[in-house]
Amino acid sequence: QVLADYTLGQADMLRRAMGKKKPEEMAKQRVMFNEGAEKNNIDSDLATYIFDLMEKFAGYGFNKSHSAAYALVSYQTAWLKAHYPAPFMAAVCSSDMQNTDKVVVLIEECRAMQLELVPPGVNVGEFQFTVDDQGRIVYGLGAIKGLGEGPIASIIEARKKDGPFESIFDFCNRVDARKVNKRSMEALIKSGAFDELGAERSVMMAALPEAVKAADQNAKNADSGMADLFGEVVPNGSAVTDAYAEYQSILPWSAKERLLGEKETLGLYLTGHPIDEYKKEISAFTHHRIIDLKPEKNNQLVAGMIVSMRVMKTKRGDNMGFLVLDDRSARLEIAIFSDCFAEHRDKLKVDTLVVVSGVISNDEYSGGLKMRANNVLGLQEARETYAKALRLKIKQDQVATDFIGKLRTMLEPFSGGHCPVLVQYSGDGAMGDLQFGSSWHIAPSDELIHDLRKVFGNEQVAMEYQ
Repeated sequence: QVLADYTLGQADMLRRAMGKKKPEEMAKQRVMFNEGAEKNNIDSDLATYIFDLMEKFAGYGFNKSHSAAYALVSYQTAWLKAHYPAPFMAAVCSSDMQNTDKVVVLIEECRAMQLELVPPGVNVGEFQFTVDDQGRIVYGLGAIKGLGEGPIASIIEARKKDGPFESIFDFCNRVDARKVNKRSMEALIKSGAFDELGAERSVMMAALPEAVKAADQNAKNADSGMADLFGEVVPNGSAVTDAYAEYQSILPWSAKERLLGEKETLGLYLTGHPIDEYKKEISAFTHHRIIDLKPEKNNQLVAGMIVSMRVMKTKRGDNMGFLVLDDRSARLEIAIFSDCFAEHRDKLKVDTLVVVSGVISNDEYSGGLKMRANNVLGLQEARETYAKALRLKIKQDQVATDFIGKLRTMLEPFSGGHCPVLVQYSGDGAMGDLQFGSSWHIAPSDELIHDLRKVFGNEQVAMEYQ
């Protein structure tokens, strides 16, 4: 302001240009600064030198006292991470437990460090992430959506008073129903917090209404001083098997149902990831996980599950979309502008696996990366685009009468695609690849691959890529 006769507003514009590290804006500011300094009879070489110092800060600048403080904190945290990895990662997860995007990255770091991570537990969990006696990181109960500090305090208090919970009936009977309602308990089941009670999540979800009802009746009896004529309303906590006896016919949730429940309550997939079964396959045509991406001017391919999506109107009245992709390593926000959005909208559904092509750049707002998409493929389309063939490994003893006829019957509903079928046949002392003709080309859907694996085995059926 003094050297170059800047107004306070102009000086602030220079400060912003430095902060945002914009070279083109700094070039404009250099001209203004030099002209102002010249009017104040400041030597031009001195003015240029002073502006050069400021421009270094636009590239990267750091106060020395800050550098020293950060160096000390970096050393301390690196030492803690090296010598006390589980407590350190539990503390880091706790500090960001309300920011799901950060927790996803931290959980992946725990896995990379080979630290065992277990779901939140009503018998061992605390509000924050902790480490149990076996050195495992226990997910914080406070990270479960819809479960506040009050309900968690009530759970911990009941646990400390009378020991571990032994069944969902025992839990409902001992925890204050005014603080931990049915919706909170459903969230606890879906997140895996009741897994340690020894029953399937599906069984506990089916038993929950009866458990709540029985606990309510028991509480009313206690309030009125009545004892139940036929004994306890709530099944004996120690007889866990008996507590769930009438629900044993309930089928366990599928892996997909279990993982969707975790995503709904924790904001992420904890005990697995829907992408796991496709990991090897998609690595054949996407060369980087989200966490390894770098900004580039060229198109890059990324695959992942759509975990959230929002649609906005453009100024022209068209729709565009913003979706968040998760591949277990990290998350990436992707902008899909109107033309691309209109073309691919039918593929853009939450909890769907997609392969997206686009340009990766830095996101100045979040400090991470973002992508501008120009093409979206569903998994089946990606297979057809990049696959060399669907390979079946068949042994001689698997070839029954009319094998070809039965195989044709399985493939026929999926005919008309572009993916060749290749059979790797092994018999007595010989093995060879048999390339089927173009009339056998198929659309390689998940349904077909699952059906073939049921018949021939998981390891005998695979997509083969260029």
